Amino acid sequence: MFGRANRSTHGRHVRLHYQDPRFAADYAQAYRSGPSERYFASRLYAVAETLRSFPSGDLLDVGCGPGMMVHYLLGNGDGEFRITACDQSAAMVDLAARGLRDDDQVRLHVADIGDLPFPRDSFDIVLAMGVLEYVDADRALHEIARVTKPGGFVVISMLNPLSPYRLFEWGVFWPSRRLLGRIEGLFGVPEERRHRADKSGIHALPAFRLVGRMRESGLRPHDVVYYDITALVPPLDRLIRPWLYRWRYAPERTVSRRSRRWLGTGYLVVAQLPAEARHSSVQLDEESLAERA
Repeated sequence: MFGRANRSTHGRHVRLHYQDPRFAADYAQAYRSGPSERYFASRLYAVAETLRSFPSGDLLDVGCGPGMMVHYLLGNGDGEFRITACDQSAAMVDLAARGLRDDDQVRLHVADIGDLPFPRDSFDIVLAMGVLEYVDADRALHEIARVTKPGGFVVISMLNPLSPYRLFEWGVFWPSRRLLGRIEGLFGVPEERRHRADKSGIHALPAFRLVGRMRESGLRPHDVVYYDITALVPPLDRLIRPWLYRWRYAPERTVSRRSRRWLGTGYLVVAQLPAEARHSSVQLDEESLAERA
């Protein structure tokens, strides 16, 4: 795993990368096609199934990216959510705004999860999908707990670093591409034709650690769902998945809480902020946060 200084440096690099409108557009396209499509579709299914238990309320999608969940909630018709969405990338927020009508009444903000511009006790439901891997998780969870109403719910997704897929991808596949690129450089292969793999800035927590961090922030986790269940590893997934369509018609087969959960390349945790909780009891003072930075 990265040290804190390295995570911070890589995290800033990645966040700056997301500010590029071209990269933001490529990221949005990954939801619809390519090797990541199954992952995003499975995550969307897992989150949507979870939200069926919460038919209405003020909902915050923090780290909303290009707004896929926002548009899903507006178009699906399940629940009457009053939606607020934010992302630290203005390019992502611009993409999220596309296709929205005036009567959708979705509030969009450019904001960082470590310093959310909302009063405490603002939301019945807070979603944070694919964002904690790139930030200070303790500070982000503190902010999420602060803006959640007592009795409200939090849904957080995370890449699963203990899955066979992630272990092979991060421990073998990406390092092999970097090594191959360096060898190609020694043989004079033009840079644009070399294999490469940029540092991701990702620091993913196993489920038991994320659950522990959430408890420390005052949240009460009560469900863990693993998604994108697969036995394939890179690059086999890129070669085989385009020919496998069953998951499109049976997305429920891509999620698990039971024996197949260890094959999930990602997971989500559902938690509640206890109704009796006082935010003064869950706030971390600045000195404590600075010690964890």
